[in-house]
Order: sequence, then C-alpha cells, then structure tokens
Amino acid sequence: MAEPPGQPSEVGESVISPDRLSMPLGARLPLALTLASVSGLLLGLTKGSMDAGLVFRAENAHRLPTTQTGWFLYHKSKNYNMMLGGVVEGIKQSIRYSVWVGVFFGMEEGVDRGRAAGRRAWGSVATTRERNERRERMLLGEEEELRDVAVGRDCVSSMLAGLGTAGLFSAWNRFPLATAARTARMGAKAGLAFGLLQDAVGVARGRRIGYIEFVKGLVIGEGEQEKGHQAPA
Repeated sequence: MAEPPGQPSEVGESVISPDRLSMPLGARLPLALTLASVSGLLLGLTKGSMDAGLVFRAENAHRLPTTQTGWFLYHKSKNYNMMLGGVVEGIKQSIRYSVWVGVFFGMEEGVDRGRAAGRRAWGSVATTRERNERRERMLLGEEEELRDVAVGRDCVSSMLAGLGTAGLFSAWNRFPLATAARTARMGAKAGLAFGLLQDAVGVARGRRIGYIEFVKGLVIGEGEQEKGHQAPA
C-alpha cells in the first residue's frame, strides 16, 4: 500500500537522527557524565593511593620499624592510608570530571541553538520574498527550529564549547594570563577534534552537516553553471 503524502518512509529521513552521535541530549549527557565519572574515579584512585603512599613513607621515614611485627604493622597502616587516600581522591576527581564534562555538553547544545537562532534572525534583513519564506517557515514552529539546530550541529559549536569551558576552568582556578591562553588553545583543539569525530559519525549515518552542505552547494552550483555554459544554444 502506498504511503500517504507527507509521511516519511521507514528508510527515509525519519530514521536519520538529527542529534550528535545519533543520540538525543537526554541520552548523550547521562552517558557522558557516567563515562567522565568512572574515568575520574579510576584516575583519582590511582593518583590518590600513590600520593598517600608517598606521604606515609615521608612521615614515617625517621621511625622505621626494626622487627618483623613492626614491618607488618607498617605495611598494613601504609596500605590502609593508600586505600583511604585513593577513595577520597577518586570521589573528588569523579565529581570534578562530571561537572566539567556537563558544562561542555551543555555549552555545546547552547551554542548549537544560539547559532540556529542567529540564522533565523538573519532572515529579517533578507529580501521581501525571502522574508515571506522565512515567515512561513517560522510558522512551522518547533519542528523547523529543530531542523535548523540539527543542520548547525557541527565541529564549530564543539570548538566554541571547548573554548568556553576552558575559559571557565581557567577563571575558576585563577590561572595567570599565559596559562589561561594555553588552556584556551587546548580546549579549542580538544573541542574541534571531538566535533570532527561527531561529524564523521553523523556523515557516516547520513546526517546533514552545515558546512558540508554549504561546500556541496557551492560545488554543485559551480558544476551546474559550467554545464550551462557548455550547453549548446
């Protein structure tokens, strides 16, 4: 049976998720927070236990045991301090990683929506015909807005989110200017790399990427112009 007009087929655009990594923010954010929390916990356990072990050795270097029982109690106390220090540092790192990853993903989504709103507002300076078309599109409501946001989900937003997160991190830790600039460059590079990875996954799954569509439009437009010039009169 033929499908009614306006209804997307099962293999059409409806199955292509407009979200990053083909996951909505409601699913992508908890997953990212979980991974960040586990990573921070593992790194904190490793670092905290090593630091606690070194501190214990330094504090007891002047009173090393001289008997077998003393050495047994020494290592037992050292292991206890290492375990406690690892757990405490692991919890701290877990919370720290989760917070900054949440800031990045929230900022990334905010930049996506802000860029979409900027593109929609830019239509107010277009020609009369374009204004009418823009007005008709705006009447479509949230669906058209989400489409604009989906097209703009690319590595540019990720790079800006990384830059903004690095700036907040530098301000929170009161870094000097040179360190803040270096952190900003690292954040921008990390955001760009993560954004390109997301774009690659999106393209592989058929999602439209803003700058890729722009380049394709230029290439296709130039190709059509060349065909028009080469066509016989």
